[in-house]
Amino acid sequence: MFYWFLKRVLAGPILRILFRPWVRGLDNLPTEGPAIIAGNHNHFMDSIFVPLLAPRPVVYLAKKDYFTGRGIKGAVTRWFFKLNNQLPMDRGGGSGSQASLESGLKVLGEGNSLGIYPEGTRSPDGKLYRGRTGIARLVLESGAPVIPVAIIGTDKLQPAGRLVPKPRRVGVVFGTPMDFSKYSGLPTDRFLLRSVTDEIMYEIMRLSGQEYVDSYASTVKTKLLTSAKPKKAEPAKKSKDAKKSDSKKPDSDSVKSDAESSDAQGRSEGRPDSAE
Repeated sequence: MFYWFLKRVLAGPILRILFRPWVRGLDNLPTEGPAIIAGNHNHFMDSIFVPLLAPRPVVYLAKKDYFTGRGIKGAVTRWFFKLNNQLPMDRGGGSGSQASLESGLKVLGEGNSLGIYPEGTRSPDGKLYRGRTGIARLVLESGAPVIPVAIIGTDKLQPAGRLVPKPRRVGVVFGTPMDFSKYSGLPTDRFLLRSVTDEIMYEIMRLSGQEYVDSYASTVKTKLLTSAKPKKAEPAKKSKDAKKSDSKKPDSDSVKSDAESSDAQGRSEGRPDSAE
């Protein structure tokens, strides 16, 4: 109930005025039955524009952090995402990822549309990155068709340093449904999972026109954060030539001792012999 109120009365009209979203390929969305909406991910508002323009509700798997915040802000965020048909997803792997997979399968088993971002996180630079194979598991275990989606223009909504998104036009393109029933009954090894995932990513790339990078977006983000950290100043190291020069240079004590010995020898040589 609140979902439709939010979409048609409260937030939907305002978003349409501010961002003037356009859409293509709505006839590619099945009117009923399970469907996996797989799209590129550039901004947190991607999960708002797709449901806004889709004729049927879309349940998204959102990162768990949105549901675990503290204080008033955390409570409001959690409340908003839950009422906006979004479920927490654990991206840490292991039992958390399995729980997320089961949540997605439950949504599909109830005949609903499930939205997912195969990249696993937002793109750091507007490029399309390698997909995670979790989507292939959903596809093969549910048997649901995949609707590839290109969300266009959201990568420019919030340039670096800007606190709130700036109004600009965005678009959503729904591609032709993809059927993977040909893989039914085959063992789901890592090669099959990768093949299905790459096929989906290719369609998203074709619809969005993005440059594809065969690396995980999370890996690139980590490298960018690491390179951005200031490095600690290290003490200057002496060059090899300087070290050699230091090794050849006698210390002050040995120079002083040599000088005293030489002076004593000179005095001894200048004295007349007593026998004479």
